[in-house]
Amino acid sequence: MDEMEEELKCPVCGSFFREPIILPCSHNICLACARNILVQTPDAESPQSSRASGSGVSDYDYLDLDKMSLYSEADSGYGSYGGFVSAPTTPCQKSPNGVRVFPPSMPPPQQAQHHLLPHTGVLPPVPRNSCLTCPQCHRSLTLDDRGLRGFPKNRVLEGVVDRYQQSKAAALKCQLCEKSPREATVMCEQCDVFYCDPCRLRCHPPRGPLAKHRLVPPAQGRISRRASPRKISTCTEHELENLSMYCVQCKTPVCYQCLEDGKHSTHEVKALGAMWKLHKGQLSQALNVLSDRATEAKEFLVQLRNMVQHIQENGVEFEACLVAQCDALIEALNRRKAQLLSRVTKEHEHKLSVVRDQISHCTVKLRQTTGLMEYCLEVIKENDPSGFLQISDALIRRVHMTENQWGKGSLTPRMSSDFDLTLDSGPLLQTIHQLDFVQMKVPAAPILQLEECCTQTSSATLSWKQPPLSTIAVDGYILELDDGTGGQFREVYVGTEMICTVDGLHFNSTYKSRVKAFNSSGVGQYSKTLVMQTSEIAWFTFDSASAHPDIILSNDNLTVTCNSYDDRVVMGNTGFSRGVHYWEMTIDRYDNHPDPAFGVARADVMKDVMLGKDDKAWAMYVDNNRSWFMHNNSHTNRTDGGISKGATVGVLLDFTRGILLFLINDEQQGPVAFNTLEGMYYPAISLNRNVQVTLHSGLPIPDFYTPGESEAAGSVC
Repeated sequence: MDEMEEELKCPVCGSFFREPIILPCSHNICLACARNILVQTPDAESPQSSRASGSGVSDYDYLDLDKMSLYSEADSGYGSYGGFVSAPTTPCQKSPNGVRVFPPSMPPPQQAQHHLLPHTGVLPPVPRNSCLTCPQCHRSLTLDDRGLRGFPKNRVLEGVVDRYQQSKAAALKCQLCEKSPREATVMCEQCDVFYCDPCRLRCHPPRGPLAKHRLVPPAQGRISRRASPRKISTCTEHELENLSMYCVQCKTPVCYQCLEDGKHSTHEVKALGAMWKLHKGQLSQALNVLSDRATEAKEFLVQLRNMVQHIQENGVEFEACLVAQCDALIEALNRRKAQLLSRVTKEHEHKLSVVRDQISHCTVKLRQTTGLMEYCLEVIKENDPSGFLQISDALIRRVHMTENQWGKGSLTPRMSSDFDLTLDSGPLLQTIHQLDFVQMKVPAAPILQLEECCTQTSSATLSWKQPPLSTIAVDGYILELDDGTGGQFREVYVGTEMICTVDGLHFNSTYKSRVKAFNSSGVGQYSKTLVMQTSEIAWFTFDSASAHPDIILSNDNLTVTCNSYDDRVVMGNTGFSRGVHYWEMTIDRYDNHPDPAFGVARADVMKDVMLGKDDKAWAMYVDNNRSWFMHNNSHTNRTDGGISKGATVGVLLDFTRGILLFLINDEQQGPVAFNTLEGMYYPAISLNRNVQVTLHSGLPIPDFYTPGESEAAGSVC
């Protein structure tokens, strides 16, 4: 009940309501507070309003004057006599419960000063034509000659405030404790006694005649005990009359005097008790809806609080993951740095080795050359011509050989001092700058919308959506179905749409379906598996889209004829590859003894010849006397018995045994026509303009036939 406390406080004084009145805007305000926020309108000084304020003071105003408290002239800016005047310069303030009020709220009634009229000893009356501004919705309300008397008292709110204040009083004591009564824990509604736990066990055992007594908490018991009988309200217009009727148009209780005066004579009026019960019921229904919303709000708050915890946990986990990833990048960079430094060291040592070798080689060679030069110079100093000539040729050759050894390239460094290693860090730096959070998760499992999923004949429509609050990007969806017999799932749709219709399913089969989403990070989990049941009976019509142009369809594509004398083929709009199916065709018109053909065909059958002329159809063609089975232009099993107007031709296709047989007028025509049938077959018929046929599909299997029963086969094709 603590949550209700704000509803029980006046928006002006911030205290519990005292003598609350109901404003036309449905808000409540204390009667004293209403008087103290009145503002006199400019036309209040007109002669008419002066007369009204001078002699038209109601008894109601004077009866309640002793309950009112007014601001002093110094405190409020209002005069103590002669009515209120507008004070537009008074600043707006807020009441203790945060509601904006204008003029400022008055102090609590017990602290306000009473200013009496001179020589009268009573409080001043409420001025006529005053304006009252609702402190909650700020709607301006102009008072009539009745003043505040025109606003009804909210006795219900007054009673609720009284009960609430009583419930907040001191704890109830046990009524059976002899010394120092303990705090009561329960109250018996039948005994009307408050008990503590020891006294309840001793004096009110839960057995025997007391077992049916109802024990309630003390606070609830106090409210029920102190609940006073309903007071009979009196009319604000006629104080001596009780309110007994309710004006539906004005939405206010009225008395019989109000009806006799004619104010509500043309309005719809109902009994007060009936409207009381009706509005109580409406309020109860509205409260039930509001209670559901409050329950949802509580569950939502629990969800939000759980989200706060999950966000904190996920934040810590994500931060740790980010730090670990960055540390891993730094560690990888350090490893790469060490590898690159090693390569630089090797290159440095290699260059030094080459240069040092060249220095050593060049030093030895230079030493030899220098020694040869010095020797030759000493030889040139000799004055002995014959001795010089003996060695001069050899020395000349040696000098030339040594000079040749210093040829091109010998005095060129074998190694550059520059390091030809350039670290290309630009792309990596760019990557580091572009390092950001990307989609790191696969999509969540989609949710199948069961209310939009359905099956119709041999097709199924499935719809799904992403989980709420999911922010993971989705590039597309993959829908999978099994084969209707509990086999492996297969993909039937891949795309961005979230609704898909799958055609060509088997009749009387149970399919399982599931869907998953995918994005650039991968494929998400499957949704829950949905089980769907296709129609037990194969309902179908003729297919106008695949029919020969000469074919004429009517009766919602159930009746067919032709505008050509040549045979033309039309097929059904549903194919079969499993189960047992039976359909019939009634001969509506049969002229000049033509021979229409009935049977099944592949989707690519020839449409401009008799059914059965090619290897894509299996048929029985029949005239007025006999019939033949035909497949791939091969005629077999001539059987007596033909058709006429009104005759019925039945076709039975049994995939459990792979056979096809025909009936005329509910009797089997010949043996089993064909067997070893496998694959997808469509009902088909060929006819010309002399024949009109009406299709009847979805029929039960004939009584004489039992699927799986052994029968003699006719022509094998």
